[in-house]
Formats: sequence, C-alpha cells, structure tokens
Amino acid sequence: MFVDWIVSTIIVLVFVGLDKYGEPGSPAQAYTLLVYVVEATVLTWLGGGSIGKLLTGLCVVPAEGPLRRLNPVRLLVRQVLVALVIPPLVFRSDGRGLHDLAAGTATVTFGTLETLRK
Repeated sequence: MFVDWIVSTIIVLVFVGLDKYGEPGSPAQAYTLLVYVVEATVLTWLGGGSIGKLLTGLCVVPAEGPLRRLNPVRLLVRQVLVALVIPPLVFRSDGRGLHDLAAGTATVTFGTLETLRK
C-alpha cells in the first residue's frame, strides 16, 4: 500500500502542483485517496495487482480459483474497504481480510499462484 500511495501522490502532484497540494484546506490531498482507489482497482482488474502488489511479488486472485476472472465492481468495493484501513486489519486464520472476503478474492505470492495453476 505504501508504494501505491507514493505513486498516487506523485500523480496528483503532477496535475495540481506542489503549492496547491500543500495549501491548508486544499482538496488536492483528498485526490490522492481517489487516485489510489482507481489505480489499484483498474490495475488489479487488468493485471492481477496494483503497482505496489506486483512490485512486491503479490497478486490478487478470485478465491474460487485463479483461473476465473476478477470482477471489476467487486474489486472497487475491495479497494474502498482497503482505503478505510480497518477491514484489512481484521482477518481470518487463512490471512484473508474483510476486504478480500467481501470481494471474493485472496492475495497470494507469485510462487503460490504458479502452484495453484498446475
């Protein structure tokens, strides 16, 4: 999430500028959250993970099996829950947080994904 947040902040800074971003009461800081949710949703849908997930060797797969397609609406719900912070901190013994349970997804390593595909 840290990597994705940095990327989202840089994207917002490119569009609004450092001065506008740093102004007290500026809505520009809230844009970072919006960019984060959109970036993570779209890239997870198209590529299996956000920039941060893919760079750290993780990917998101459907809980029913890695050969199924990810649902973009469910991924949007998942990312909104991640942005709320608490759902990822509440998880089951298998490591799936409330955000993954709500979206029917699981986060796995690339190695685990290869094992599941065999």
